[in-house]
Amino acid sequence: MARLPRLYVPGCSHHIIQRGNNCDACFFDEKDYAFYLQQLKISAEQSGVAIHAFVLMTNHVHLLVTPSTANACAKTMQSLGRKYVQYINLTYRRSGTLWEGRYKSTLVDSDSYFLTVSRYIELNPVRAKMVTSPSEYVWSSFRANAIGKEIGLLTPHPIYLALGETAAQRIIRYRKLFSDIIPADTLDQIRECTNKSWVLGSSKFKAQIESAANRRAESLGWGGDRKSKRIKDQGV
Repeated sequence: MARLPRLYVPGCSHHIIQRGNNCDACFFDEKDYAFYLQQLKISAEQSGVAIHAFVLMTNHVHLLVTPSTANACAKTMQSLGRKYVQYINLTYRRSGTLWEGRYKSTLVDSDSYFLTVSRYIELNPVRAKMVTSPSEYVWSSFRANAIGKEIGLLTPHPIYLALGETAAQRIIRYRKLFSDIIPADTLDQIRECTNKSWVLGSSKFKAQIESAANRRAESLGWGGDRKSKRIKDQGV
């Protein structure tokens, strides 16, 4: 079955996942995480992509972004990937591929799902049982969005800014969202939409995207994905 083309809509949020090849590690030392974030900031700024949330796991990455142009996400990921792979290969005297094929992405209906996807991303280390609280994990946007630590590569999304009139109000209200558990069916929906390039959003939002892109925005309810169980088991 042919791969669906990625959907890119300037001004809409996108959830991006990139995994290490064969689920192998893509970060080996703290300096690797720091270099990746440094290059992410540079590549995103050059390409016109706003970064709202992120988490760097041992063998994969999640980003929640908004591109300013139709090809901004692709430019960012290509530039970032090239620089990071060169750095890893040089640092660890290795060669060959680092990432598992193409990165995955989905359009996100910000009005309905932005804050849920942001929490989904920042809770990844908790679901993976690496920490008991997202505040304990250094390599994510939680410390900025929920605690107030300055992370220069982040740009607050309008949905996040609407949480309060002041930074203090927004931080408190965003942190309170983590008191609610994300339902299992919502977790599955986020994973499936991202891994299969379906649109994550309301029926109205999907209809708008289908009309603009001239392609389906969601599954017809048949078919399968050989990787689905493995991805679900990894808790990503």
